Amino acid sequence: MLPTGEQIEIGFADQHAVITQVGATLRSYQSAGAPVVEGFAPHEMPDACRNQICYPWVNRVGSGVWDFSHRVAHVGADNVVSKTLNHGLIRWRPFSVDAVEPSRCVLSYVLFPVPDYPFATRFEVRYELDVRGLGVTSIVTNLDDVDVPFSLGFHPYFATTGPSIDGAGLHLPARSYLEVDERMLPTGVVRPVAGTPFDFRVPRAIDGEVLDVTYTDLERDEDGLFTVTLVGIDGSVTRVSQDGAFAYFQAFSADTLAAARRRTSLALEPMTAPAEALRSHQGLISLAPSQSWSGVWRVRREGPDASRVSTRVSRPGG
Repeated sequence: MLPTGEQIEIGFADQHAVITQVGATLRSYQSAGAPVVEGFAPHEMPDACRNQICYPWVNRVGSGVWDFSHRVAHVGADNVVSKTLNHGLIRWRPFSVDAVEPSRCVLSYVLFPVPDYPFATRFEVRYELDVRGLGVTSIVTNLDDVDVPFSLGFHPYFATTGPSIDGAGLHLPARSYLEVDERMLPTGVVRPVAGTPFDFRVPRAIDGEVLDVTYTDLERDEDGLFTVTLVGIDGSVTRVSQDGAFAYFQAFSADTLAAARRRTSLALEPMTAPAEALRSHQGLISLAPSQSWSGVWRVRREGPDASRVSTRVSRPGG
């Protein structure tokens, strides 16, 4: 038995993806034979929340007590240094595989009340490949008899077609970022990116930048989409878009990972809320009994010629 359970393969044209039963995780995604995400092997467990789903909270929540709808939660900690519980509760849970078709699959998980999160919800995720790339649709349904809170995020690591993210370029059109404390929890202060190393509103090289940043005030197009563009070492272009259901975005340059994974890919993470939302209520979503919520994000890889047309990356002295 593989550690991540059943391996669900879908394909469309020259695209191929593998989703695991455990955590409904995007284990691999390739386009035209090139990796779009930096994944993991079938016999491995994903490290550093690699390509996993973060639900019913994203990023991290501080240990201790929080309450909602007159229910009290008691949060433990999987990071004993920061005293936080990271990346939600479902990423190691076996999902139900509800549908598999050549180019799409649907998985779901019913999360029953637990001390860290005393509410009943159903989470469904749909992966679909088509001419637009890979689309990921999430649906959350309240199965409880009280209002339930949640936040949701995805943690994909994107390949840059080189040994390091240094040399790649990034366009991330967000006007603000969230200040965090020593536990990497938001202080409540929102700061402009202008004049900081976190400003990628004009495409530029990642070279040397250390990123573990939550962005907000996202600049969207006429369709309401926020799009981040990653230009690989070979000039290939990866575009990550999210709809209006996702109001935040995280960029993580993987500097804290083990040496073999350090700065080898860039995590670009659609999020509905920042860390600690269950306490701060910043970006927190609340669903009434039987109510459902949905959100979509998408990724598409284009060949090297695309960067010449749509993205010009600046480098110091260049």
